[in-house]
Amino acid sequence: MNKKVLVVDDEPDVLISIKTVLEKYNYDVTTVTNGEDCLHELKKGFEGVILIDLMMPIMDGWEKINQIIKRGCAKNVAISIITGKGTKDFQKMSLLGSYIFDYLAKPLNADQLISSVERCNRYFYQRKN
Repeated sequence: MNKKVLVVDDEPDVLISIKTVLEKYNYDVTTVTNGEDCLHELKKGFEGVILIDLMMPIMDGWEKINQIIKRGCAKNVAISIITGKGTKDFQKMSLLGSYIFDYLAKPLNADQLISSVERCNRYFYQRKN
C-alpha cells in the first residue's frame, strides 16, 4: 500500500510539523501552501490522502474541495480537513460531507493526526480496490 499525503496549509510551521510526524510513519508527504498548487499536484496524478486547511488566502479550503470535485479528482483522494476554526460549518459539511473523511482541529495532536491519516489511508485504498 502506497502511503501518500498531500498537506495544504499556508503556515510553514504547520507544514513542517505535519510532514515531520507523518514521515516517521513512512508516509510520502508533499506540502503546498495554496489551493492552486494543490490542484496542480492533483493534475500531476497525486492519489492518496489530502489534509486541507480551511482558512487560507485566495482560495479557502471549501473552494479547494469544490474544485477537486468539479475537476473529477475526488475519486483519487480521501480528504480530511485541518483547521484552527473551532466549530464545524455544518452547512458546508452537509453539502460536501460525503467527500470529507475527517475534521481535525488545530493545534493537532500527533497521535490524533496519525490515527486519522491511517484510517483515511485504509479507507482510500479499500474504496479504490
